[in-house]
Amino acid sequence: MSKAITFSEYGAPEVLRLSEVTPPEPGPGQVRIKVKAASVNPLDMKIRSGLMARMVPADFPVIPGLDAAGVVDTVGAGADATVGDEVLGATVGGSYAEYALLERPVAKPESLSWEVAASLVTVGQTAARVLDQLGVQAGQTLLIHGAAGSVGVIAVQLAAARGIAVIGTAAERDLERVIALGATAVLYGDGWAERVKSAAPGGVDFVFDTSGAGLLADSVALTGDAGKVITIADMTAAQHGVRFSAGTSGQGGESLPELVQLAAAGKLTVPVWRTYPLAEAAEAQADLEAHRNQGKAVLMP
Repeated sequence: MSKAITFSEYGAPEVLRLSEVTPPEPGPGQVRIKVKAASVNPLDMKIRSGLMARMVPADFPVIPGLDAAGVVDTVGAGADATVGDEVLGATVGGSYAEYALLERPVAKPESLSWEVAASLVTVGQTAARVLDQLGVQAGQTLLIHGAAGSVGVIAVQLAAARGIAVIGTAAERDLERVIALGATAVLYGDGWAERVKSAAPGGVDFVFDTSGAGLLADSVALTGDAGKVITIADMTAAQHGVRFSAGTSGQGGESLPELVQLAAAGKLTVPVWRTYPLAEAAEAQADLEAHRNQGKAVLMP
């Protein structure tokens, strides 16, 4: 037996429990890892609370978590890794655990810490996927809502590296951090649209909403075209004619090796705010829900 965080009903972070579970066995093409780090993502809380129940129905008990990094200890038939390899990737069946399954493991460079390796997976793939879906090109202007958030910070860096002019909305405490990533920072809150217009007198070509803060109507007005706006967080997207981009496990995985190499080379910053022992998963989720963090929260089983 091994330890994992589980929940058997929807609710607040307190539904998360440290449980004894049978370690999963890898199927064809899969590997099992001894987890060194597991990232805590906003989607984890949405699934736990039941907000995503219609899109991601739970089969209780659930082991939460999407991403992990660790050492391969068992391999399935045809798996692209060997025992002892240090890898990272999207998990199958949850990552808040001592052992987890990966379907498409990516080698972890020695220079990449376990915390950063686990933190890069979902947020990095999401940022890369949405930039590709938008089709934004060098010389155009992209507005990113929630530019200091876990997806936003990577989207800012990837877009800026492609020669895209980036404007990022953020809280006052995060403005300098957003500027350092390569964006023009704009204070969010009342009057944000006017501040964006001042920062981009030539107009905004595309909008990437990572915040889900009810900004879609004004974002569509800024671009003049709902097709130029994508959200990963606002469940009212369809009401505004806006695309809701939701990845599934492994989706967008083709971008992960490149993201890993950029991070290992110091060309992509993934801020890690705090690490927690596995037993404190509820506290980690509560901290994120209260927006106490300035960077990623990571569990270290």
